Amino acid sequence: MTESWTMRPVIRRATADDAGQVAELIATAFSGLRSVHYLVPVRRDRHRVMTANIRILVDHAVEHGEIHLIDDGPAVAVWFPGTAPLPEPPDYDRRLVAATGPWIERFRALDALLAANHPAEPYHYLAFLAVHPGRQGQGLGSALLRHHHARLGGVPAYLEASDPRNRDLYARHGYQAREPFALPDGTLYWPMLRPADGN
Repeated sequence: MTESWTMRPVIRRATADDAGQVAELIATAFSGLRSVHYLVPVRRDRHRVMTANIRILVDHAVEHGEIHLIDDGPAVAVWFPGTAPLPEPPDYDRRLVAATGPWIERFRALDALLAANHPAEPYHYLAFLAVHPGRQGQGLGSALLRHHHARLGGVPAYLEASDPRNRDLYARHGYQAREPFALPDGTLYWPMLRPADGN
């Protein structure tokens, strides 16, 4: 039974009640990324700051996007439709300052880079795909990708890969890497677009 569940996980749409769990999961899964170490260089502050920052976008996705959660919570995908203009998260700058404190300018720099590299054409945006470190390598991230790709209806999908391992996973699902961009410390992100036909 466990093997069957692992092969075909139950995916549900998360609600506002799940937002804290989702933000915590993403911060935990991303804790080893070089970009996260740049954004919050003080280790003791890193998880708290990243969870608070991610929570802003998770709350926004509850209202304006879709959050797909593996049922018992080890993996999540956070999507926004880029097919029409989206409002900014309410009170974004105040919340960002409160979340990131002395590291605010690093987060603002990342926000500017992300915005500058988004495609001009309509697309669905994968803001986060996260799998708990203890559950990685079980196909949960791929299951979440397939789940949303089946519902795209001929619309491209876009994301930024934050390390080569993630980039290679997305490439296997039809995403094509664009010119990378770098944080001020040289950490690379790879913008990736999955064409409307998935090829």
